[in-house]
Amino acid sequence: MRPGTTAVRSVEVRGVTRTYRVHVPAGPPTTGRLPLVIAYHGHTERSSTFERYTGLSGLPAVVVYPDALLGTDGRTAWQGAPYSPRRVDDLAFTRAILASVRAEACVDPTRTYAIGRSNGGSLVAMLACTMPWEFTAFATVDAAVYEQSVAGCRGGPAISLIDFHGTADRVIRYGGGRRFGERYLSVSSWLQRWVGRARCMPAPVTLPVNPVVQRLAWLQCAAGREITHYRIDGGAHRWPGSAGNPAGGGNSDTISATRLIWMFFSTHPVAGSS
Repeated sequence: MRPGTTAVRSVEVRGVTRTYRVHVPAGPPTTGRLPLVIAYHGHTERSSTFERYTGLSGLPAVVVYPDALLGTDGRTAWQGAPYSPRRVDDLAFTRAILASVRAEACVDPTRTYAIGRSNGGSLVAMLACTMPWEFTAFATVDAAVYEQSVAGCRGGPAISLIDFHGTADRVIRYGGGRRFGERYLSVSSWLQRWVGRARCMPAPVTLPVNPVVQRLAWLQCAAGREITHYRIDGGAHRWPGSAGNPAGGGNSDTISATRLIWMFFSTHPVAGSS
């Protein structure tokens, strides 16, 4: 692949052809291995749209944008939601992507990261539960974490996670709720699961980022891990800092999720279990 380009790739997973986009950063060829980021779009979205409005392809990393299959509502959806495609295995899809990209591109297996928005955030939660050793750190934005996506997620290694959510999100409410007949967790509830698993300090260090955003960081976790949450007062169901997000509004654009995620990932360069 040529630097600065995005290519479409396909892989066979349990008899189904799955597609994903791969972006190689611009610039002269590097002699070292590049970080690898896998970025999962939200419910109803496409990988091409997600690539455009997040700006993740501007990162100094190989960025993969997988495509979800059509769910029971006829719109794209990942495993772990009440509207997910029947008998889909997006965990196997992820493993196939990792194997394929690592064979094709010069990527660093100790710097492999997962990002997910909304329904994609739920899949990232599943990855953190079931295959944490494959990833160095995780990021979620407006995560729709349904009970089924983290059912049975007990024990396991500590992880590093950065999360963003707006208090005025009317799609996936900050305090939790129900959609499609199934309950999704509140932000505090699902973050506390990771805090407990990582054996962090029970109370976060809270710092104001600006008048409408607070950063909550749970520190002194096992194996140097960290759980960080950005609470956006008045923030909507939106990728923070994106002018082209399909569902915009609120105070979300006072910060850049892409920039903050990359800063967080850059401080967590070692993969593996603790």
